[in-house]
Order: sequence, then structure tokens, then C-alpha cells
Amino acid sequence: MKPNIDRKGRIARAISGVLTIAFGGGIWLFDWPATASIRWIVTGVAVLAGLFQLYEAKRAWCVTRACGIKTPM
Repeated sequence: MKPNIDRKGRIARAISGVLTIAFGGGIWLFDWPATASIRWIVTGVAVLAGLFQLYEAKRAWCVTRACGIKTPM
């Protein structure tokens, strides 16, 4: 994996990762949705997505750009 995003992209990726993890925590705290099994799934997906974004920020690598899609930043 070669780095394909610059400092500005890394910062944006890190911020979005933290916000996504916070969103997952908020889902859990506010008991939404009411069904516990669905809440676990939604929270887990949000936290994993946030952790992946933090990984992308750490490695200066973006999966979307690696697939050939040009993302403006």
C-alpha cells in the first residue's frame, strides 16, 4: 500500500473516523434502535468503519483512491 493522500486528506480521514466512532457510541447510549441485536450490529459497523478510517489516516492511504476513483480534497 503506497500512500495516496496528503496531510489534508489524512486530517479529514481522522476527523471522520472519530466522528463515526462517536456516532456508534451515541447509538448505543441513546438505545436506538430499540432491538438490542440490531443496535449491536449498527454500533459494530459504525465503530469498525471509524477504526478503518483511522487506519487509513495513519497509513496515508485511501481505499477509494486505490480503486481509481478521484476524490476531491
